[in-house]
Amino acid sequence: MMQAETLNRFNRIVSIFIHLQAGRVVRAQELAQRFQVSLRTIYRDIKSLEAAGVPISGEAGIGYYLMEGYRVPPTMFTPEEVNSFVASEKLMQKFSDKNLSAHYESAMFKLKSVLRGQTKDRVTTLENQVWINTGHDVFNDQVPNALNILLDSMAEKKQVTIRYQNLHAEEIVERIIEPIGVFNENNFWYMMAFCLLRQDYRQFRTDRIFYIAKTEKSFSKKHSPELIDDYRKAMETQQEKTKVVIKIDKDMARYLGTGKKYYGFISEKVKKDSIEMTFMTTDIQESFARWFMMFADKAEIIEPDSLKERIAEITAAINIKLR
Repeated sequence: MMQAETLNRFNRIVSIFIHLQAGRVVRAQELAQRFQVSLRTIYRDIKSLEAAGVPISGEAGIGYYLMEGYRVPPTMFTPEEVNSFVASEKLMQKFSDKNLSAHYESAMFKLKSVLRGQTKDRVTTLENQVWINTGHDVFNDQVPNALNILLDSMAEKKQVTIRYQNLHAEEIVERIIEPIGVFNENNFWYMMAFCLLRQDYRQFRTDRIFYIAKTEKSFSKKHSPELIDDYRKAMETQQEKTKVVIKIDKDMARYLGTGKKYYGFISEKVKKDSIEMTFMTTDIQESFARWFMMFADKAEIIEPDSLKERIAEITAAINIKLR
């Protein structure tokens, strides 16, 4: 029992040391919550690190940090951590722009250089056995460094110039923006930014950006990170939604997967040979109707009648072209 407690304390102290290397100032309360121990235990562990010669600055109630320049590379990784490295690398290759992906690949080479023996063999094996396909481009090939520029802009509080094409417009417009956040939704990257022309916050999809450049002009105002959630919630509230209920064969329903969430999926009821699905959609005439056509022969529209009429129109147009 005593050996187990000693080993747990040793592992915790090493983890605290690594945590200190990862951030500027770390509060004792944050460490206590992470390791599920008391503040008194954290204070004791910090003193143990100091006694071992680790130059820790700070104090209780404010936070702790390592003296600038003091770093020891964590060369020992668990199998689970190695698994996460490989998965992260594959995701970065597919879900980030070429520039940021290249930087991540460079960082991974440095990480792999400190791996030894079975750990290095594990990475080599897994790299050839993990594949990720996005099904579409998440960034425009003309702007291979878009995400990197956006991150730099947010960190340095510098304005950005973009040329952007809206989904429903043919012309490409130029805007000066102040990015406040990026997020990934339904496999697309979006940017939330303050548009200087509109003097309001707008949402931009990264694959519709045809040009991007960071300027030397500082942000015109202070932007709170919480604005992203507030703006998105407001957008959802403002958008008029229509309730749609369809019944789909069980065998077909499993192929819809998580994609149905993109069309406003709310809930489902399992029937004998079918599944009744309820949606709240913002575009019943085009987006939802054309998605429904993909499996229309295996489904039935319960409501509304306007969707039935739209499907009939699309079907009639198809029949005319096939004659």
